[in-house]
Amino acid sequence: MTRKPWLLTTALAVVAVGSLAFVQTQSTDSAAAPQQAEVTDTTIQPIAFPHDIHAGTYKMDCMYCHFSAERSVDAGLPPVTTCAGCHRLIPGATNPQEITKLMGYASRNESIPWARVYKVSDHVHFPHMRHIDAGLTCQECHGPVETMGAIQTQDPLWPGNDMGRCVQCHVERGASRDCAVCHY
Repeated sequence: MTRKPWLLTTALAVVAVGSLAFVQTQSTDSAAAPQQAEVTDTTIQPIAFPHDIHAGTYKMDCMYCHFSAERSVDAGLPPVTTCAGCHRLIPGATNPQEITKLMGYASRNESIPWARVYKVSDHVHFPHMRHIDAGLTCQECHGPVETMGAIQTQDPLWPGNDMGRCVQCHVERGASRDCAVCHY
């Protein structure tokens, strides 16, 4: 009889410690990996980046800023030092308030907290590098970015580019149409 209360106490202690560890792990995981801001039609970027000036007027190649697109699943964003390097040479540019914000991030050695603009559904896999290797231009999926000002919220596919357009492109280029290539 004396063993049963001890066994019950031990079992309760194990459950309590296990529950505490589970709760602590959950809160640690969410703190360690902050979620990206939810994109909505009212998303405001920390800096109104004018694609029309950079890619349009100055004819900067998309890969200059989105440097990892040709070698990664994600297109990537430049470090603030890349932006600041040019803007130290062109101090006021066309929008001094936005340049001041940019240089503030640079002087504090902080990354710019961009809100994600393009995002495909979680069940879709879109490796940028494969599409670039196949010879697609950024504009084929993202539209004429060189004519767009500060992009806020965008359907990941330019209007008219939906799954049907993706499949059509795969057919035209002889790419795989196996569902598991894009959906896994």
